[in-house]
Amino acid sequence: MSKANISFNKEMHFEYGDVQQITGLVRRLVAKNPSGFTFYGTNTYIIGHDRVVVIDPGPALNGHIKALENSLLGETVEQILVTHTHQDHSPGAALLKNLVGGEIWGAPLKAMPAGDPTTESIDYSFSPDHELKNGDFIKGDGWSLEAVFTPGHMSNHMCFALDEEKILFTGDHIMGWNTTIVSPPDGNMGNYMESLEVCLARKETTYWPAHGPAIIHPKPFTQAYKKHRLMREKEILHCIEKGLQTIPNIVPVLYKHLPEKMYNAAGRSVLAHLQNLVESGKIKCDGIANEHATYKVV
Repeated sequence: MSKANISFNKEMHFEYGDVQQITGLVRRLVAKNPSGFTFYGTNTYIIGHDRVVVIDPGPALNGHIKALENSLLGETVEQILVTHTHQDHSPGAALLKNLVGGEIWGAPLKAMPAGDPTTESIDYSFSPDHELKNGDFIKGDGWSLEAVFTPGHMSNHMCFALDEEKILFTGDHIMGWNTTIVSPPDGNMGNYMESLEVCLARKETTYWPAHGPAIIHPKPFTQAYKKHRLMREKEILHCIEKGLQTIPNIVPVLYKHLPEKMYNAAGRSVLAHLQNLVESGKIKCDGIANEHATYKVV
């Protein structure tokens, strides 16, 4: 199974600054922070009417937060929910709260090693008013959201299930436009694979991710996501067996379709796979399983 076998959808109709009513209970506003990691930008969702919940207020972009404020005029924001604490998701929470009120709800952030190169993407200023746990419910007028703990992309990643419309807001856990980056030390491939199984066991019929369009056939799509990761694991093992035993040697072989500027990000996912393979006993390394180690098949 290769990446090309996943039915990605890159078609998305929206205008920056305009709030769209995408279902009976859900509105979407796209932040203007496009990149190779965020696609067109971060999707912020508003759930309900009159008394509402906001999911992923996004980055600290004044224009986006102002558009959110304008879209919420005359309504009461009860909670501001955060799927995880990357810079493109959570910094807008405190800004929005200062303008419209509401409590900030999210899962706590795990401590990170000092000086790790991935820490720059993490919002360490995030301070929730309420710490979310798996199975928590947020109830509105005629609707409810369930917090679904899905660590992997980040250790504090949450999805949110809207039962009344059979929707799962998947954050960065499952996206329709591309595969998800799992970057150690906070990202963990073993946890990520387990979290895919959590989603496969659920009954939602549509996924709305934090980047890109909806996923309208979530079960086969998630199965393809899973198969892609298992395929990548086999490819990494094959590289090691052939004598390509370091990440700088493995990445150009497996990601030859990517521009070199994306190799560092690809290397983070390769590291996540390698750490998972070490933990499962399939390979070993000389010392700590990090980006500098040499890996060998057991």
